[in-house]
Amino acid sequence: MTLLAVAFALLGACFFAGSVALQHNAVQTRSSGTGRVKLAWLARSRTWQAGVLLGVTGTALHLTALSLAPLAIVQPLGVLSLVLTVLAGHGAVTSRRIRVAAAVVCVAVAGFVLTSASAPAPHAHITTSAVVLAVLAGPAVAAAGLACRGRARCLGRAAAAAVLFGLSAAVMRAAALSLPHPLTAAGFALAGGALIAGGGWLLQQAHAAGPTAVVVAATTVLDPLTAVGADQLLYGEAPHLVPALVAARLVLALAAVLGVLVLAGSLSGPSEHDLSEHDLSEHGPSEDDKESQMPDSRSASGFRILLGADTFPPDINGAAHFTARLAHGLAGLGHEVHVLRPQPRSDDSDHGRLTVHDARAFGTPFHPTFRVSTPGGARRAAEQVMDRVRPDVVHVQSHFSVGRALLAAAHRRGIPTVATNHFMPENLLGYLRLPQSVRRVLIRVGWRDLVRVYRTVGTVTTPTPRAADLLARNGLERPVSVISCGIDLAHYLERATPATGDVAVLFVGRLDAEKNVDELIRAVARVPRLRAEIVGDGSCRPALTNLAAQLGVADRVCFHGFVPDADLVRIYACCQIFCMPGTAELQSIATMEAMAAGLPIVAADAMALPHLVRPGVNGHLYPPGDIDALAIRLDELAVAPGVRASMGAASRALVARHDLADTLESFVSVYRHACGVAQPAETELRQPSVAQSS
Repeated sequence: MTLLAVAFALLGACFFAGSVALQHNAVQTRSSGTGRVKLAWLARSRTWQAGVLLGVTGTALHLTALSLAPLAIVQPLGVLSLVLTVLAGHGAVTSRRIRVAAAVVCVAVAGFVLTSASAPAPHAHITTSAVVLAVLAGPAVAAAGLACRGRARCLGRAAAAAVLFGLSAAVMRAAALSLPHPLTAAGFALAGGALIAGGGWLLQQAHAAGPTAVVVAATTVLDPLTAVGADQLLYGEAPHLVPALVAARLVLALAAVLGVLVLAGSLSGPSEHDLSEHDLSEHGPSEDDKESQMPDSRSASGFRILLGADTFPPDINGAAHFTARLAHGLAGLGHEVHVLRPQPRSDDSDHGRLTVHDARAFGTPFHPTFRVSTPGGARRAAEQVMDRVRPDVVHVQSHFSVGRALLAAAHRRGIPTVATNHFMPENLLGYLRLPQSVRRVLIRVGWRDLVRVYRTVGTVTTPTPRAADLLARNGLERPVSVISCGIDLAHYLERATPATGDVAVLFVGRLDAEKNVDELIRAVARVPRLRAEIVGDGSCRPALTNLAAQLGVADRVCFHGFVPDADLVRIYACCQIFCMPGTAELQSIATMEAMAAGLPIVAADAMALPHLVRPGVNGHLYPPGDIDALAIRLDELAVAPGVRASMGAASRALVARHDLADTLESFVSVYRHACGVAQPAETELRQPSVAQSS
């Protein structure tokens, strides 16, 4: 059985190496001459399909080997896939150093496996408690890897990924040996899959933090060591070795490690940070045409500004909407504006005078429209855009992959940086069904990561004092400038003559969990004279539609979905009340738009909404989740047209300080300060307010 397991493991290593080579070739071929590569293109590539098939086959062979022999024999053989990958990649130009390293690894691994196989070993004693211990060790290891800072970040994350992969192998062996008990085997397999997923995510973080050589070396060395150690400690499969064999195993392991380090180093080279065309595509004038038009100094018409956005139209959300308005507004003032964003599935938007650059991006399972760039893809795109555009200032709208990559690239070049925060971890986690204890831990980790990235930014801004206070309470120990997102007030001045009959209460926004739109529907069910107009789309729309039907108000609740801006203005004009039940609003652009349209506001007493609503003046606040209180406030306004009119007028007066022109001038002042340019006398009174983080 041991010989059969070795044969399966060796064959699996060959399949893994072939999988890597085929998929790499497919990417290179599909990107050649196109300027970018899409997953849909790869899926149609027979070469890529063959690579995936080889990878799946290799995994099946490796799992079969684990069911036939101890991990101490099977797992080290996986190192040979690195040898084959390096030799295939270098081909005929393989250097003597690489050939020697490959030979050392092969001999050392063979010797390690032979010493393990030649010594008697007890049968594996698989217990549920041992498997649970291996699984629980995963989060602790991941946390330790993420805690590494500075130069240790790459190695820490790669090491954590390797340990998770090794633990997953031990858990998968338990699953293979538990096949006579299907439920137990399935549970172990799911746990092993979770460890693999966590290791894969950490591996991407490691690639984003440092060179490939470090990542490959750490994972190749620590994966088998962890798997063998876990097997012997948890399952008692340690071979009975005499002292001489123990010493021999140590020497062989050290030789294999040294050989792996040499081979891993051969995988790195100039290509690690090469600026490849297939990672970047653009909308706007050709970069080749503009290359000679990019002087190092600021353009005569104003600043050359590079905005980094992890969400941008055609995405539909507040951060994307704000970034687009900021970009177009700055371009309208005569500045040269570039935007780097994740590549959308499709884009029919008119970007006008903007130059929009796309970083390769992929869809996400937790949200139907949100797309993310991998750290490596974002880093390469950021490097290329920075070198071609040579901006005066970089302004990012988030700390995710695009924003993080641009900030790192700007810091290396000494370019001034500005960051605006629109993010709350609570919003992102609303898409995931997790226990509250886990959610709280992830929220803390999310804030800690945000603060770590923004701690190095030249100027940090937020849209409200409440948002600045959140940053301070979560550890950002520096001043934060408060600059409203701003809206075009004149755009919403039109008012239609309301139709007689039911009073319409309007909601505009994403139909996701943290918006609490179900509270509005339940309140409308208690106020017969009201109807609800709901504009927007999101993950909760099917559930909200069913709720309206269950409550018998489907005829009084209209779901408009996404509507163009011109139609949205008309909807604002035809409604009489605006309701915002969301509890995670850093400013709420939709609420400000409703105020500019002259609507009274009924909003949850949470986050930044109290900064917009003055109870009894331009609307009412209600305790979040209190349906009775919301229904009472809506009913009071439904029967009082005079009160609605006076509160609507007050809304317009209060929102006047959020005019987009002031916002644009405030950001231009921030850019001048960041670039060391003197402020014109007429703008000195428009300096952004500052919230001290203390």
